[in-house]
Amino acid sequence: MNLGLLLSQHGPAVVRYALSGAGGGFGRTLLAQTLLIDALHPSVLCDVDPEKVHALCLELGYDADDLVICRTADELTRTDARKIAIVPGADLLDPERFDILVEGTGSPAHGYRMARAALTAGRHVAMVSKEVDSVTGVELARVAAAHDVVYTPADGDQPANLLALISWVRTLGLEIVAVGKSGEYDVVLDGDEIRYLDTTVPAGDLPGLMTLGDDIGQTLLKRAETVKSLKLRAAADPCEMSVVTTHGGFVPDVEPLHYPLTRISELADVYSLREDGGILGKPGVVDVFTVLRRPDEASFAGGVFAVVRTGDAGTWKLLEGKGHVVSKDGKYACLYLPYHVMGVETAISLLSAVRLGVGSGVENPRQNAVMAGRARTDLPAGTVLTMGGHHHEIDGVDPVMLAIEDAPDDTAPFYLAAHATLARDVKAGELVTFADLADADAGLVDAWTNGLRA
Repeated sequence: MNLGLLLSQHGPAVVRYALSGAGGGFGRTLLAQTLLIDALHPSVLCDVDPEKVHALCLELGYDADDLVICRTADELTRTDARKIAIVPGADLLDPERFDILVEGTGSPAHGYRMARAALTAGRHVAMVSKEVDSVTGVELARVAAAHDVVYTPADGDQPANLLALISWVRTLGLEIVAVGKSGEYDVVLDGDEIRYLDTTVPAGDLPGLMTLGDDIGQTLLKRAETVKSLKLRAAADPCEMSVVTTHGGFVPDVEPLHYPLTRISELADVYSLREDGGILGKPGVVDVFTVLRRPDEASFAGGVFAVVRTGDAGTWKLLEGKGHVVSKDGKYACLYLPYHVMGVETAISLLSAVRLGVGSGVENPRQNAVMAGRARTDLPAGTVLTMGGHHHEIDGVDPVMLAIEDAPDDTAPFYLAAHATLARDVKAGELVTFADLADADAGLVDAWTNGLRA
């Protein structure tokens, strides 16, 4: 498909976007890429630290004369609409100045309110904040439809990239067994050491476990033992996959997700059904794996995959000979995109939404699964479920994923519980419920409840 041709035939010559959370890492990648795309203009940049955003724009090469910090509505009104307005708060996100909002704060409550306000004002929304989407995505899609605008996950992050891959695979008529992504960082076997980010541990038995052998489950268990001291799981992973369940209809196979330590060439064997030697108890699941590789091997780079059932044996034997990942028994194949380059590719979502009225997800998403939280330790009443860190973890709470039909009715979504205070004790191993929360954000509660009814 010629995307350039398709996206240039409709809509405004220049798509104006507003960006919330503009001072973050994603904001940098989108703003840098925008300088290379004549069809995009960053008309409003919102961040609690406008000076930081101003400095970032100058560093990237924006003209100082085009940047105006506006702290009040009056200052914004007096600023030429052709300039780039940098504002400190959501109340200054004037919908008259943009065609689409790119929401990138990562704050469930603030992000939801900004997105809803934009949609009700007749503006499209590209959602980068998976934390917002995991709680309110279904409701925001409903609001968008009611106002004849687009609400979409943003290309460049794994949910939208995986949904695009799923759409492509389904259009080709292939039956999907599993979809998912790799974790953000790889386990690298380097001689007699294992490297993971800036941590190094002894390799132990891992050098002898670099092939799956005949018993895949046992090999994966032994690999997991060699890296048990490393924290390979992050809340961002099930959060991203929960967005995919909303649009793709997939559900988790197990609530903590499998997270197998796996080489890329093994994915078709690992994500086969148990009766065929793999790890899956059922087809149609979503999961996350950790890449295992040597230093001279390419990374999956947080990319996305779909494991499919093969059809004609001769076709897939031919494809296997060309280097495609096919299971040993020839029943499964893995198709994958080994990248997610953040704001570098978000322009596709922005142009598609504004010019074509098309998003990355399905027209009528529904809540097929819930990303919830289980207490890791006993949590006494009065505990504030503080969210923080690069991956937005909640202290003392482990993220889990459950199919909606398997989740108790009062299960609280993980990022709805974030920052709330516990009204009562929660024992280790218990799911956090709505009844456990003394001060859950009312807007998020309403959005989640409305989404369940959709």
